[in-house]
Amino acid sequence: MDTSARIPSPSVRQLRLVVTAEDYEAALAFYRDTLGMPEQESYSGSDGALVTILDAGRATLELSNPAQVRMIDRIEADGKPSLTLRVALEVDDARKATAAAVDGGAQLVAEPRETPWRSLNSRLNAPAGLQLTLFEELD
Repeated sequence: MDTSARIPSPSVRQLRLVVTAEDYEAALAFYRDTLGMPEQESYSGSDGALVTILDAGRATLELSNPAQVRMIDRIEADGKPSLTLRVALEVDDARKATAAAVDGGAQLVAEPRETPWRSLNSRLNAPAGLQLTLFEELD
């Protein structure tokens, strides 16, 4: 059955997560330098206004119901509850990225561990109030 007539083409071109960072320089150093997110653009404005847009690779929006979140929390963080917003970043090496993140100022919530869906996931509380999952696809 041809469903192309019923499904509109996507109008969203980019997902941009906007974060207010009280310690802007520390947050920039962590996400750009520690996690290696390349700087795409940056701007300054009046009254000391600063913004830097970092490339986070491909973006997706993952919506989970509370039962799914509880399951992920059990698997990924020994049941420690995640925040309402948790940013998951795919990395090449979860162990190295986790160690670098901790060295760069993140607080470790859970060490990297293999999940039933074959990824290696860690959880951290990072600068600018973001909770992160760093994950490495194993397949």
